[in-house]
Amino acid sequence: MMVREWDPGTATAAEIEAVLRSLNEIVAFDVPEDPPWRDVKFREYLAVTMPGERRTSWLAVDESGDVLGHASLLALEEIGVLELSVRPAARRGHVDTALLAAVARRAAEEGFESVGVEVIGGTPSVKFFESFGFECAFIEQRNLLDLGGVDWLRLGEMAAGIGAGYRVEYHPGGPPEQHYAAYAAAKEAARASVVADLELRPSSYDAERLRASLATLHARGLKPYIVLAVHEASDTIAGLTEVVVPAQRPTRADQYDTIEVPTHRGYGISRAIKARMLFELRAAEPHLLDVQTWNATENEPLLKVNAELGFKPDREWREYDADVIDLLRRLK
Repeated sequence: MMVREWDPGTATAAEIEAVLRSLNEIVAFDVPEDPPWRDVKFREYLAVTMPGERRTSWLAVDESGDVLGHASLLALEEIGVLELSVRPAARRGHVDTALLAAVARRAAEEGFESVGVEVIGGTPSVKFFESFGFECAFIEQRNLLDLGGVDWLRLGEMAAGIGAGYRVEYHPGGPPEQHYAAYAAAKEAARASVVADLELRPSSYDAERLRASLATLHARGLKPYIVLAVHEASDTIAGLTEVVVPAQRPTRADQYDTIEVPTHRGYGISRAIKARMLFELRAAEPHLLDVQTWNATENEPLLKVNAELGFKPDREWREYDADVIDLLRRLK
């Protein structure tokens, strides 16, 4: 077995196909309820990053060149974000340890004090990362909404239930340019009231980063849909919700941020805009089967809204981090 640095942007089509095949083996074994990935802009999904961010990737291959596993390190400002996946049949051959060692060495070279990783609850990754000193810093609950079981009549009542003085706008592809500054400001206004995680998927709190983030989503094959609540008297954004449909998994949408600006709470904004989003998704994405969302267990108001919409609890999603120096010591 050999671990080598790998660039998905310049890799052969055969290598991209092999990584996709190994990823789908892992999905089928660890999270069989999840849809398989497709080879639609999969290279771009692996290779494209935000301006100013860097992702380094590695492949583990056997003597015949077959892909056994894949890892990457995304360099953010404060932390290195690790992804690591190993085919089920290769998990007893120390492939995962070899990939983790490659990531840890690079994190140290890059000057990171810590690395973080998202781990799906109930999978072998939990014990693996904990055995190397990773500590759980944040837990979210994934919830799934089966669109085939939605009560659309009741959902229509929710969509119409926003308080007087607000209008709801739908923007496929991203908010209009003239809303960028207000959109980012709405996220910043809500930031202080949100339970702090490790920010392994940092949000966009200024207009320029929002612009870059939208461009990156499209380049990676991820189509965003936005619904806004606008306070009509001040013409400011009072709330927003974001859903992204990946070309690689077009039957399952990913809920990103849902935000109510604190000064506009109490007017049914989150419920109304999330309900409106589901109507728009039904029309725009006819192949969509379900929507997944993640919420901190402490976020009781949004959990309540999701339950009213029909979301069902699924799995824990955990964020772990580890000190890089300690990790290197444990890997010796």
